[in-house]
Amino acid sequence: MSLLIFRKHLVMHPVMCLLAITLAAIPKIVTAGEQSASPEKAESDVISPTMLPSAPVLLDGEILFHVVGISAYPAELRAHQIAERIESFAADVHRSTQSLRLVEEKHSTVVFADNQSLVAVYEVDSRLEGGVERQVVAKAYLSRIKQAVEVYREQRKPSTLLMHTLYALAATGLLAFGWWGLRWMFNSFDAAIERRYKAQIKDVTIQRIRIVRSHQLWSGFRGVFQVARVLLILLLLYVYFNFVLRLFPWTASIGKQLFTVILDPLRVMGKGFIASIPSLFFLIILVLAIRFTLKFGKLLFVNLAEGRVSFKGFDREWAWPTYRIFRTLLIVFGLVTAYPHIPGSGSDAFKGISIFLGLLISLGSTSLIGNILAGYTLVYRRAFRVGDRIKINEQVGDVMERRLLVTHLRSLKNEEVIVPNSEILNSSVINYSSLAKEKGLILHRTIGIGYETPWRQVEAMLVEAADRTPGVLKEPRPFVLQLSLGDFCVTYELNVYSDQPHEMMAQYTLLSQNILDVFNEHGVQIMTPAYEGDPDQPKIVPKDQWFIPPAHPPPQNPGL
Repeated sequence: MSLLIFRKHLVMHPVMCLLAITLAAIPKIVTAGEQSASPEKAESDVISPTMLPSAPVLLDGEILFHVVGISAYPAELRAHQIAERIESFAADVHRSTQSLRLVEEKHSTVVFADNQSLVAVYEVDSRLEGGVERQVVAKAYLSRIKQAVEVYREQRKPSTLLMHTLYALAATGLLAFGWWGLRWMFNSFDAAIERRYKAQIKDVTIQRIRIVRSHQLWSGFRGVFQVARVLLILLLLYVYFNFVLRLFPWTASIGKQLFTVILDPLRVMGKGFIASIPSLFFLIILVLAIRFTLKFGKLLFVNLAEGRVSFKGFDREWAWPTYRIFRTLLIVFGLVTAYPHIPGSGSDAFKGISIFLGLLISLGSTSLIGNILAGYTLVYRRAFRVGDRIKINEQVGDVMERRLLVTHLRSLKNEEVIVPNSEILNSSVINYSSLAKEKGLILHRTIGIGYETPWRQVEAMLVEAADRTPGVLKEPRPFVLQLSLGDFCVTYELNVYSDQPHEMMAQYTLLSQNILDVFNEHGVQIMTPAYEGDPDQPKIVPKDQWFIPPAHPPPQNPGL
C-alpha cells in the first residue's frame, strides 16, 4: 500500500523521481570512489557533506532541518515545497500529529501525515548529519516536525493570541513609562549638572593662547550626555520590539532576526574598520601634512599681502588669489593621493558614484569654471582694483567687490551691477582711475563755433572756462584741439586734467556751465547741430537774464 502511494507521488512529481534516482546514486558513487581509491589518495577527492548544496526547511522562521538538492531540483526549491506541505498539515487542526509515521522505501524513508508525503529522507540527506543512518535521521525529522506542528498550533490558539495581546499592551505601557522615566531622569540630571558644574568650566589655555573655549568643553560634555541618552532609548526600543514581535507567530521570525539585523552591520563595519586601520593611519598623516602646509602657506601669503614680505615682480594684490590657487592645487593633490586609501574606494558603487559626480561637474560647470578662470586672469592682468571707476561695455561704475565668479559695480545712479567675469574678460575695460593719480584723467567737452569767431578767441574762452572749474588741475594746463572744419562751424574740443575720477560727472557739469557763462559774457554764439542761416541777433543769453526766477544768484560767483 505504501509503495503504491509513493509511486503515485513520484508520478505526480516527475522531478521528485529524478531526485530520488540521483540522490540514491550519490552514495554508491561515493562508496565506489572510496573503494577504488588508493591509500595515498587525498581525502579531498571524496565528496564531503559540506560540498553538497543544501537549504533549510523553515516553519515560522525556525529551522527544522536541512535537505540537499540537484541542479534540476535545487535544494532551495525542495526545502520550500517541503515547508509548504508541513505548514499545510500544521494549519489543519483536524489532522492529528499522531498520524505522522515513517514508511520505508527502497532508496528513502518517507515521513507521512495520513496519506500525504511530507518529506523523503535519502542517504545523501543523512550525510549532512555526519553519516548517521538514514532511518535514525528520518526519526529525528519526524520528531522535529511533530514538535514544530504542536508549537505552530499552540501559538495560534485564540486564548494564546489573547494572552499575548495583553502582554503586548502591557509592554507598550512599560515602554511609555520607561521613555518618560528616561526623559525625566536625564532632564533632571542635566539641570543638576549645569547648575553645579557649568560655571566651574574654564577655557583651556597655554601661555595665554586659548586652546579650547569653555562653551566648547560644555558642548562636548553635553554631546556625550546626549549620545548616552539616545543609546539607552534605542536599547529600550530594541527590547520592546524583540519581545512584542516574538509574541505573535506572524512576526516571530522578525523578532528572532532583529538582533542579527542590528548586529550584522556592526560586525561588518568592525571588520572593515580593522582591515582599514593601515589606510586610516596613512589618511590621518596625509591630512595633518596638508593642514600644516596650508597653515604655513597662509602665513606666508598674509605677510605678502601686508607687505612685510615681498618678492620682485610680485604684486601685493596677487597674494590672496595666489593663496587660493595654492590651496586648491594642494587639496586636489591630497584627494588624488588619498583616493586609493579610502575604505571602499575599490568597490563598484564607489566608482560609479565617482564617475557620476565627474560627469555632473564636467557637464554642468563649464560656465562656472570659465568664470573662475576669468576671475583669476583679471587679477593677474591688473585691469582694475576695488574702488576704481571703470566702464565695461555700456556699464560705468565703481568697483565694489571682485569675486571669483562675478564683479560688483556701483553705477552712477547708485545701482548695484553684477557682471560675470567671463564677460569682462571678453570685453574692453576702460579704467578711469588707474592713471588719474599719477598723470591725471583728461575730461573733454566738444562745441561748434561759427567761422566768423576767431579761433584764438575761442581757445582763450575755453581755457578761461576750464580755469573757473573747481577740481580741474592747473598743471598740466588745459588745452584745446580743433577737431574738424565742418560745413557750418569749427569743432573745438576742450581738454582738462583731473585727479578725481569719481567726481568726473560733476566736473563735466561744472565745465559745461562755465563754458556757457564765458561764451555768453563775450557774446559768442555756440552753434546748434542743425544750421539754416545766420540769425539777425546772436543766440546768446544776456548777462542781466542769467538769474531769471526761479534761478538764484550764488553768494559769490568768481568771474562776474
